[in-house]
Amino acid sequence: MSRVLIHPAAYENIRSAVDLAFDHFPQDLAGKRVLIKPNVLRSAKPDEAIATHPALVRAVVERVESQGPAQIIVGDNPGLFDYGANEKAFEETGLMEAAKGYYQNIGIDSVKMDFNPEFMASVSVSRAVMEADVIISLPKFKTHGLTVITGAIKNSYGILPGAQKAKLHQAAGSPERFHELVVDVFKLRVPDLFIVDAVLGMEGNGPASPDIREIGKVLASDNAVALDAVIAQMMGVDPRRLGFFRKAGKDGLGDYNPETIEVIGELERIEGFVLPPLGGDAIVGNPPIQEFMGRRAQLLPQASQWCTACGTCVEQCPVGALEMGDDDLPHVDAEICITCFCCQEICPEKALSLK
Repeated sequence: MSRVLIHPAAYENIRSAVDLAFDHFPQDLAGKRVLIKPNVLRSAKPDEAIATHPALVRAVVERVESQGPAQIIVGDNPGLFDYGANEKAFEETGLMEAAKGYYQNIGIDSVKMDFNPEFMASVSVSRAVMEADVIISLPKFKTHGLTVITGAIKNSYGILPGAQKAKLHQAAGSPERFHELVVDVFKLRVPDLFIVDAVLGMEGNGPASPDIREIGKVLASDNAVALDAVIAQMMGVDPRRLGFFRKAGKDGLGDYNPETIEVIGELERIEGFVLPPLGGDAIVGNPPIQEFMGRRAQLLPQASQWCTACGTCVEQCPVGALEMGDDDLPHVDAEICITCFCCQEICPEKALSLK
């Protein structure tokens, strides 16, 4: 039986809730490579409830520090909005300071991973993710126009650098298929501990809705499926209605049946919580959003006059999509490129732009 902690919290005293999470779900961290992964959709102020609040990130960093020397990385790959602006997103959300010097742009270096060929034959995953001994995922308690909720499973979509996220959105083609795709991404490297920022949540048509909801909780678990099932119940939706639960259960990742989940604390449905349409209409039926994602999926790196032909981008491309041309500039093979934009992130001259 999986366990999920629900504990009252405010940002001013969130460390006590974090300590309780580690007490219930202990992790062996001393001497380990520990990746702390918040949800950083894009640049935003902490009180907008778009990104994981810096108070939670700082509390988790300090708890990891207290358990003995560890190699700590705090990082994420921003979503459809901020490709190539990783550091800016961390600065503006307050997460750079909260990371206490452990921030790393995990979009700079990635590895190629085999993927579900029904969507893409391979994807690029941040190397820091695949090399971590322990991953602590810090989702935000939010809605999402396509998956209805954003929680533990959806937070792992950020292990993918660059516009391949948009490319995968298009490859899915429907909300039902995207629910399955999200689980396939999650399975590439399942995190070890999940601590959810539900002090300030988001309702309505997330993941960047202006509709903020005060919840005053921190949730935690070592099983993402059980944790997301509790989030769904708090939001007022039956987990059985959402495809990613059925896919995750079928793949043996956990049980979303409330009868199999032990809740430590009090599970209460949030009165009047506003959900997006359960069929994904908020995104699939919205032409401007579809056009936006289409534009992002078609972006390709292009060298500018500042290029010094150092070859770093060619060497670092995880799929070998770049080569130096006769003009001493890197050129991309659009058929091979998976739009991870590691090349743009790592270019020492900032000479690659997205066209």
